[in-house]
Amino acid sequence: MKSKMINRKTDYSLIKRKLYSYVLVMVLAAVVIAVSLRQLVRGVAGKWIVSFLQNYFHLRELDAIRIYQYTIRNNIDILVYVAVAFCFFFLCRMLLSSFMGYFDEVNTGIDSLIQGENTQIELSAEMAFIEQKLNALKQTLEKREWDAKLAEQRKNDMVMYLAHDIKTPLSSVIGYLSLLNEAPDMPLEQKVKYLNISLEKANWLEKLVDEFFEITRYSFQMDSLSKESIDLYYMLAQMTDEFYPLFAVKGMQTKINVPEDMTIYGDPNKLARVFNNILKNAVAYSPDNSVIDIKAAISGDKVSIVFTNEGNIQKDKLVSIFDKFYRLDSARSSETGGAGLGLAIAKEIIISHGGRIYADSNGKQTSFTVELPAMPEQS
Repeated sequence: MKSKMINRKTDYSLIKRKLYSYVLVMVLAAVVIAVSLRQLVRGVAGKWIVSFLQNYFHLRELDAIRIYQYTIRNNIDILVYVAVAFCFFFLCRMLLSSFMGYFDEVNTGIDSLIQGENTQIELSAEMAFIEQKLNALKQTLEKREWDAKLAEQRKNDMVMYLAHDIKTPLSSVIGYLSLLNEAPDMPLEQKVKYLNISLEKANWLEKLVDEFFEITRYSFQMDSLSKESIDLYYMLAQMTDEFYPLFAVKGMQTKINVPEDMTIYGDPNKLARVFNNILKNAVAYSPDNSVIDIKAAISGDKVSIVFTNEGNIQKDKLVSIFDKFYRLDSARSSETGGAGLGLAIAKEIIISHGGRIYADSNGKQTSFTVELPAMPEQS
C-alpha cells in the first residue's frame, strides 16, 4: 500500500510542480505590484496625479496636493488590496484555463477510445501517466475485441463443421433403415449388421447434437457458487470409476496420488465438471495403454491438483487451449471431436473460485495444474 502511494505521488509530480510554480508566480506578482504601487503613488505617480489635477481642473498646487493626499495617498492600502486582488483573479483565471486544458486532453483521449481509433493517444508531458494508462486500456479493449471476434469466428466454424458432420451419420441411418424397410425378407445376419451400423451412426449423431447444444447454451456468465467442504480423494476416485469404460477401450489406467484426508472448499458440481473436462482431454489426446497420473499437494494458502498424461502440446498452443472454441487438432474426428469449450469452461470455473489453471508440456508429457485456495485449517 505504501509503495502504491509513492507511485501515485510520483505520477502527479509534474502537475504539482506546475501548480506550485503558478502559486509562486502569483505571490511574487502580488508582492511586486504592492511594492511598485506604493512607490509609484508616493513618487513619480504622485507628482503626475498632482500635475494632472492642476492642469485638467485648473486647481492650485496646494489644492491639488490636498485632494491627492485625502483621496489617494491616505487610501493607498485599499488601492494595493484591490490591485493585488485583481492580480490574483487574473492569474487564477490563467491557472484554471491551463488546468482545464488537461481535462480537455483526457476527454479527447476517452473519445478516441470510444470511437476505436487506431492512433496512439498522446497527451502533454504533465499527463504522461494518464497517457500510459489510456493507451494500456486501449490495447486491452482492442485485445478483447479481437478475442471476441476470433471466438465468434471459431464458433461459426464449429457450427458449420457440426452441421456438415451431422449430415453424414444421419444419411447413413436413413439409408440403412430404408434398406431394412424395403427388404423385409432380408437375411437375419444382414439385418443385424445393418442395425448395428445404424445404432453406431445414431450414437455418433447424438454426440454431435450434444456438442451443438453445448455451443448454443454456453455463456461466460457463471452461476453463483454453492461452496462446501469436498473430499478431494473421494471425488477423484469416483470420477475415474465413471471413466472406466473410456479407459478400457484404450487400455489406459489412472493413478491417484492424493492424501485420503485432503479436502477442498468449493462448488462440488462445478469442480467435478472441471476435473471431468481435464480427464476427457487427457483420454482424447493420450496414446493407448498409457497412464494418467493425478497428484495433489498443499503449498501455503493454496491446493495444487496436477493431472499428467503422456503426449505433447506445442508451446505456442499451451495458452490458446483455454480459449473458447479452440481445438488442438484442426481436423474433426469421432475420437477427438469436440466443441472446444471444455477447457474454456474449466478456466472460468476455476477463476470464479479465486484460483487458476494452466498447462505445461515437456515434449513427452502434458500436465494440467489446478490451483485453488486451501481450507483455512489446512493452510
